[in-house]
Amino acid sequence: MAFKNLINSKKLTVLFATLLLGGNQLLMAAAAPAATTEVSEEAQAAMWTGVGYYVLMFLLVCVGVAIVGRIVKVYDLTNQLQGKTATNWNNIMAIGFAVFLVIGMFGAFWSFIVQGSMNLPESASVHGVKTDNMFNITFGITVIVFIITQILLFGFSYFYRGRKDRRAYFYPHNNTIEKVWTIIPAIVLTVLVVFGFFTWRTITNSVDVKGDINIDVTGHQFAWELRYPGADQKLGKKHYKLVGGSNNLGVDFKDKNSFDDMRADTLVIPVGRTIRLNIIAQDVIHSVYMPHFRLQINAVPGLPTYFKFEPTITTAQMKAKTNDAKFEYLLYCSKICGDGHYNMKKIVKVVTPTEYNNWLLQQKPYLNDALKSELKVAGILPNDGAANQVALNN
Repeated sequence: MAFKNLINSKKLTVLFATLLLGGNQLLMAAAAPAATTEVSEEAQAAMWTGVGYYVLMFLLVCVGVAIVGRIVKVYDLTNQLQGKTATNWNNIMAIGFAVFLVIGMFGAFWSFIVQGSMNLPESASVHGVKTDNMFNITFGITVIVFIITQILLFGFSYFYRGRKDRRAYFYPHNNTIEKVWTIIPAIVLTVLVVFGFFTWRTITNSVDVKGDINIDVTGHQFAWELRYPGADQKLGKKHYKLVGGSNNLGVDFKDKNSFDDMRADTLVIPVGRTIRLNIIAQDVIHSVYMPHFRLQINAVPGLPTYFKFEPTITTAQMKAKTNDAKFEYLLYCSKICGDGHYNMKKIVKVVTPTEYNNWLLQQKPYLNDALKSELKVAGILPNDGAANQVALNN
């Protein structure tokens, strides 16, 4: 009767109809390209491993499990009506727990072996080593606790399953056990939190020091704009109302420190020097992400942020370490900021101080001829031989 009701179930009928319709749509989508043009094997593989395929497979597995469960239930009820021994579900569930434990542990081991290589690359900054140590310690403790608790959880479920020849022991309370599993985790978590707090405080509570290299990083859809200070080592002010035309960063040339600012297409930084990135966005929230330097911080419109770090490995050294002649450090955007998000990145080059100084000499000023014409610059006059002064007609 139960099996008959299952077959007559309207919900099951609707579900099968939905799956059948979805399967037909997938087949039609697969057949359509074949009628018009040849589809490569890679394209076919990607098509069949799409989201729709996996959703369909998941639903089919769920339906299969439900049907098998119903059939087993009907079989169990039939045995009871005939006076036969009922199915020992306690043993079945216990064996299921044991199998799940073995498969789960194997899956965790496989994840470490296969996907462990997908972790972050070698740190190329001073603070990156500290964050890696903090992560490794936390991860190691977590893995140990995970293995112990899973073995205890599924092991107890198997060995202490319900049986007719024994009764469960009523054990309502034990002060010693309560203290152990409360105090030990509290101590471990307190140590981790305090350790993380002081590490993060060391990284972020930095003050400006003479000799720091200030670089402006401005994000907009879908690019990063870089601005370097000139000989005065000071960046000029910016204002959002000045953004327009060739002055796409809104640099304020009423500030004399802006006269020698430079624009760059590549983020070039010297090894062993403290770099301060002054970060802001012009439209939506972006995020400066440089994985090799363990650096990620949001670029927010109207809210300037910054991050200071010291690179320790040059690009040439990292190429040798990775044995990859095409290796480059990269600056990504880690916020989904629009349809061109995937293309929002800049090459980062870490060079020696000498190479950095030579590179600076080759950079063009932000105040180029087009911008001078746009701002109606009347002239550039020397000011005590140290800096240039711009006279604006507007």
